[in-house]
Amino acid sequence: MENNKRICPNCGRMMKQQFIGLKHCKCGMSWKLDIGYFERTGDMVFALERRECGKKWKQVPVIRYK
Repeated sequence: MENNKRICPNCGRMMKQQFIGLKHCKCGMSWKLDIGYFERTGDMVFALERRECGKKWKQVPVIRYK
């Protein structure tokens, strides 16, 4: 079973969850399920997007740029 508590590699604090599969830390680091750890920039916008998976619609977090 995977540990749900993500620890920031920069400062060692626990990351807060914004969406399922997307967590943030106060120091500017983020973690996304498919890409791993990355540093946030000012032009990033985090949003939920609805995608159709078979007959069901799922909300997945996406990163958009201004």
